[in-house]
Amino acid sequence: MIDFLIIGGGIAGLSAGARLSRHGTVTVLEAEDALGYHASGRSAALFEQSYGPPSVVALNKAGAEYMRLENGGYLTQRGLMLVAAMDQADAFQNDRASLNMQSMSMDQAVSRVPILNPEAVGYVAISEAAFDIDTDRLLQDFARTIRHNGGTVLSKRKVTRICKGPHWTVEAGQVFEARNLVNAAGAWVDEIASMAGIAPIGISPRRRSMARLPAPGGHDVSNWPMMLGAGETWYAKPDAGKLLVSPSEADPVPPHDAYADDMILAEGIARYEALVTEPVTRVETNWAGLRSFAPDGTLVLGPDPTEPSFIWCAGQGGYGFQTAPAASQLLADLVTGKAPAIDKDMISMLTPNRLNR
Repeated sequence: MIDFLIIGGGIAGLSAGARLSRHGTVTVLEAEDALGYHASGRSAALFEQSYGPPSVVALNKAGAEYMRLENGGYLTQRGLMLVAAMDQADAFQNDRASLNMQSMSMDQAVSRVPILNPEAVGYVAISEAAFDIDTDRLLQDFARTIRHNGGTVLSKRKVTRICKGPHWTVEAGQVFEARNLVNAAGAWVDEIASMAGIAPIGISPRRRSMARLPAPGGHDVSNWPMMLGAGETWYAKPDAGKLLVSPSEADPVPPHDAYADDMILAEGIARYEALVTEPVTRVETNWAGLRSFAPDGTLVLGPDPTEPSFIWCAGQGGYGFQTAPAASQLLADLVTGKAPAIDKDMISMLTPNRLNR
């Protein structure tokens, strides 16, 4: 009998499994061929403590030490630059305040990112407290912890049937029996809940498209900060000598293996292109991922109020990696009855009890 059967092998399921593996036997079921295939494999991979609603910021801060120090640390300095057009003063000021950024002169901005167009950019701010996350190593280290503690991580195990009797019975290529079922299925969490006879939480999968561009103008982009358009209307991030550009859309879609919308992607690239001196002449490749949001836009962590053996690890939105260390610890604390380190008011914003279903 498995103590914790976890459905979903992305960052949510693997981090939860690593924490819970200290308290019982864990098996993780991933439907795809590889771990982190969907949202986790298509992340912007940025850690910025101030990014997100208050409950997310609380998780970011609680997990910052883990990100910096555990297993040698997972963070590399990147920086985040807010870039606004002449007519975006209000959006710029709102974003600058919420992200605790410092305004900078145009000369300073161009010295950091030489393709910025002084004739088009009206406002710039910077935060140095933004870091790249080594997402692959974080995923693999959580999986390694599960295995080290006697657990199992299985791929190609799509769940087809769930029954609740004295314990949970789950069919996924074979039959698994478990005392507790952890729903970390990303965009599919409501489908898993319905299969298990649990009321859905109203999850909304939202597409975000991405394009990989050659380094603009042949520049070495490795030390450039990530750039964020005011109002989060686009972003651009250096990646392995290239530049990733996204329109930052959040269009509701059914759960599926997402692909980029060419029109939306072109609009986002145009917003980026309007503020730089180097035109986009070629897109090397593009893709999309699904970020899944609960109705109030923050994570859903802990036992379902109607069936405590059904445990939610859902609604990570665009915050899955940066919240993973603290979110997984909070989930384990809530399941095992340990007093969480996070403020109780923040906890009330994260547990399933807050949702009206």
